[in-house]
Amino acid sequence: MLCRKFFAATAIALMSVPAMAAENITWWDFFSGGDGVRMKALITRFNAEHPDIKITGTTLEWGVPFYTKVRTAVAVGQGPDVMTYHLSRMPLGLKEGVLDEVTDKDLTDAGLTKDSFFPAALQAASGDDGKLHAVPFDIHSIVLYYNTKFLEGSKFLDGNGKLTGISNLKDFEEALAYAKEKGAEAPVSYATGDDGATYRVFYTLFRQLGGELITGNEVLAGDNLQKAAKAIEVMTNWQTNEWQPEQAEYEASVALFTSGKSAFSLNGVWEVPTMVDLEKKGSLGYKWGAVQVPNLMGTQTTWADSHSFAIPANNKLTPEKRKAVMTVIGWMEKNAIAWADAGHIPAFKPVAESAEFKKMEPNATYAALADTASYDPRSSIAGVGSPIYDAAINIISPAIHGYAEPMAAAEQMKSDLQNVLK
Repeated sequence: MLCRKFFAATAIALMSVPAMAAENITWWDFFSGGDGVRMKALITRFNAEHPDIKITGTTLEWGVPFYTKVRTAVAVGQGPDVMTYHLSRMPLGLKEGVLDEVTDKDLTDAGLTKDSFFPAALQAASGDDGKLHAVPFDIHSIVLYYNTKFLEGSKFLDGNGKLTGISNLKDFEEALAYAKEKGAEAPVSYATGDDGATYRVFYTLFRQLGGELITGNEVLAGDNLQKAAKAIEVMTNWQTNEWQPEQAEYEASVALFTSGKSAFSLNGVWEVPTMVDLEKKGSLGYKWGAVQVPNLMGTQTTWADSHSFAIPANNKLTPEKRKAVMTVIGWMEKNAIAWADAGHIPAFKPVAESAEFKKMEPNATYAALADTASYDPRSSIAGVGSPIYDAAINIISPAIHGYAEPMAAAEQMKSDLQNVLK
């Protein structure tokens, strides 16, 4: 009887002890559309698998509004526990002092190592001193989408209907001319009236020429001015030959390709889900593919950026909460195959090199670009929503539409950006 009373009392006492509260992690991101749907699904899965940690997510407006909010919140010590961050913004983020260091212990707590990431992404996530300030999540780039119906009967399709035979600018322009003859309204579509798209195409051509946009504290130093003019000249030639749309906004440029009016599209990997969904619905009416942007100008490289995870400075995290944050980051990296479904290349090599990813098309076809990616210059005037993007819409876009000679545009770009850099 005594034992029975003892155990009953003990059980009641245990029931009266409150359950240990989950570590609540405040999360900020800028993902909308398909990316937003996928990230919310990942957060839901994480929360279901980790009763001891709860992510409370908030999605803010992409671009300058997001980074302005981060800067303000960090200044008053009210930032989130973890946030997404474009690696192209890393130099500016370090200059503003909004990013905490990600230490070796942090990586250990996440179950990660530096060797687990592609070198280009890891370098972009680090300061000039080599210290890590973010954990790369993906590598996203522009790729070359193609519509096979405008290339049938040409040397540009192999026996399996895959793009082939484009190894320089002459080949590509021959393919554009062929597509024009076959009835393509815009043989190559990209958003010629948009800052981001114009910049990404320009920067890809410029970097393929071996160009360096910013050297030390100088914009377009030495022969880089001529290389910038050459890249603008190529884009202008596409306009003169009516191979690209005139002053197209982003949505219009996408519609030209999805509606079957373009043979090629130079756009981000983030449009892969759009193409896959249309194909599943049977509403495309043609076969398509996507490949790494070919080596048109002499060097195999492509503009790229990365979404990453970062811990804001001035965060006042307890050791327990910081470890929980790194647990979140580590889990996201190891489950990045779900993120790759949005067209991205996982920055975490064990996922990028997995059998599951290698079966994912067209991602696996263009995944090699991760090894040759060209990130924006390591400068506080570069990155998403930066003065460099402003130069693309205010200088490069008008030039390719005939409002300025390529060299004059390059010289204005140099002058304007140099003034900002000072």
